[in-house]
Amino acid sequence: MTRRLTPAERLAAADKNTTLAKIVKRASWDQHVVEQVVFEFGLACDEWSCNDLRDLLPEQGHGFLGAAINALRQSRIIEHTGQTVHSTSGPTHGHRIGVWQITAKGRAIAAARRPRSAGRAAA
Repeated sequence: MTRRLTPAERLAAADKNTTLAKIVKRASWDQHVVEQVVFEFGLACDEWSCNDLRDLLPEQGHGFLGAAINALRQSRIIEHTGQTVHSTSGPTHGHRIGVWQITAKGRAIAAARRPRSAGRAAA
């Protein structure tokens, strides 16, 4: 026979589930914002590092930046140039970070995500 949860335990469990749902929702939003910044920056610049992107992101996206970059690398949307620079983020203590470039696959995805030009839509 299983033990019945007390009201306090039920509230704590509900709160835990709510918190997890908020984290998942935020992570999805953060990933979208980071990917969008990477696509736009990758199209505008030949090479870049997370130092360049950090200032373009809202504060809550900073912690997700490394994971998003790794996911985009694994998906072959961006690739490492073989170069590194010192990080300007305080918590990294100036460790070396990668310099990246967008791939042909990344350019195609970015182009497909761009809205049609306003002039063409009005025609």
